[in-house]
Amino acid sequence: MEITGAELFVKALKEESVTTLFAYPGGQAIDLFNALYGEKEIDVILPRHEQGLVHAADGYARSTGKVGVCLVTSGPGATNLVTGIATANYDSVPLVCFTGQVPTSLIGNDAFQEVDIVGITRSISKYAVTVRKREDLAETIRKAFYIAKTGKPGVVAVDLPKDIQRAYGSDFYPKEIAIRGYKPNTSVHMGQLNKALDILRHAKKPVFLIGGGVNIAHANKEMTRLAELTGIPVITTIMGKGAIPTTHSLYVGNIGIHGSYAANRAISNCDVLFSIGTRFNDRITGKIEEFATAAKIIHIDIDAASISRNIVVDVPIVADAKKAICSLLEKAEPLSVSEWVNEINDWKKEYPIDMGRSGLTPQMVIKAVNEIFTDAVVTTDVGQNQLWTTQFLALDENRQMLPSGGLGTMGYGFPAAIGAKLGNPHKDVIVISGDGGMQMNIQEMATAVVYELPIIICILNNGYLGNVRQWQEMFYDRRYSSTCMRYRRSCEIDCNTPDHCCPEYTPDFIRLAESYGAKGIRVTKPADIKDALISAKQNTKTPTIIEFIIDREINVMPIVPPGNSLNDMILESEEHGK
Repeated sequence: MEITGAELFVKALKEESVTTLFAYPGGQAIDLFNALYGEKEIDVILPRHEQGLVHAADGYARSTGKVGVCLVTSGPGATNLVTGIATANYDSVPLVCFTGQVPTSLIGNDAFQEVDIVGITRSISKYAVTVRKREDLAETIRKAFYIAKTGKPGVVAVDLPKDIQRAYGSDFYPKEIAIRGYKPNTSVHMGQLNKALDILRHAKKPVFLIGGGVNIAHANKEMTRLAELTGIPVITTIMGKGAIPTTHSLYVGNIGIHGSYAANRAISNCDVLFSIGTRFNDRITGKIEEFATAAKIIHIDIDAASISRNIVVDVPIVADAKKAICSLLEKAEPLSVSEWVNEINDWKKEYPIDMGRSGLTPQMVIKAVNEIFTDAVVTTDVGQNQLWTTQFLALDENRQMLPSGGLGTMGYGFPAAIGAKLGNPHKDVIVISGDGGMQMNIQEMATAVVYELPIIICILNNGYLGNVRQWQEMFYDRRYSSTCMRYRRSCEIDCNTPDHCCPEYTPDFIRLAESYGAKGIRVTKPADIKDALISAKQNTKTPTIIEFIIDREINVMPIVPPGNSLNDMILESEEHGK
């Protein structure tokens, strides 16, 4: 039977078990939308901006473990996906992004709304392709889904010219696919694993360093069992947090420039560093030359290119995190490392992460979230709000955190929450955002309202682009350049002393929420935090914005100054103390 390319596109989505499609129409995608009209098996979600759309698909994918799928038109529709594609690809999120394109006869002629989206996204995606022949359409879409979700997951961009969408051809869609040159590793090299275990048996001060690869592989239960079997303490990256419950006695904390004192000290003093699923980026390592200098380093990662790229390791193991951990569970033995664990616990007790100050603090807000929401997905934006969340949010098998890690994309948190809520309708979904990041995709409030998504948006409002302002305070002599969100043209251009005389904040988030048909609550006192969160939880038909007014110069501590080793932590803010 012959059908159009657009009809085959819809059939392909069904064959790939796609039930939610994030899509925004346009001239070069209109035939695809025409084929989707009245479709009951696929829920087509219309966000208000393509960047919000792709972040929503990302949040859907991270929270469900499914492939996120989006569809936009050519030109600006396609280019508006770019930030979201890079965001997802950096964090190994499986997405398939379809873009409309001008007819093949016009490609290269500077036609209206023509861009080379494949060329633009090739370096920030796992794979990008333009379909040039109708007979290649089915196989290309099948390949796209296979590539996105196998091996190291990532983003695949598929460009669909208008004439391919309209052309008739076979309705056949392949069940299996073979791609020459693409053979994701699925086995564990037992020889290398035995080398790692031999090193581990002689360790006196071992640590596990766990990255996002363990969460991506859904190996949390297995990782917890491995830690308990061996007795080895567990340190996580921001993306790896939640690999074991944060309340577990063997969990130390996050590593890195805003890591805990105990975690950074443990890495600096360990004799064996067993890393699983992390890239060893600069936010983790600090000064590379002084990173874990006394340790033998074992590194398991599904991506061979990530091993020894930044930190040279002693035992490389290319493998899926879950399969490798399961193999370790079969062979690993308990270790006598109680003295080492006690030493780390002493550091945790002596130098806890605690904002320890009066007034309304992010720590109070996030700890209240821990108490009230036991089955939840928490998305973060980027900046101080994300760092506080990664410090204080408790994670276990019932509570999941979705941050933008590798790219650090402001404006990610709110639309990602929309995708997470659509994928997890029975879970509470909470956004923790700063006032700056919230405004980057605030238009998606309309999306949340029209799809009746009771998302809870916690805005930590300090009236600054807080993370940059903190660096300006600590390392640039308080030169607050372009970071004050309450600035008016009538203000002094060199102001660095916020006080009660500052102009009113724009916008009024409460009135803005109400204008969209959402609920708005402003909290200025610690005593009102829980009541606000409970009220938001009880609002089951619309989103709720809770604006928490926090100190304008509150800082994320501890911090490792740029270019320093993990041992060189500043533990307290000079101005405010702990």
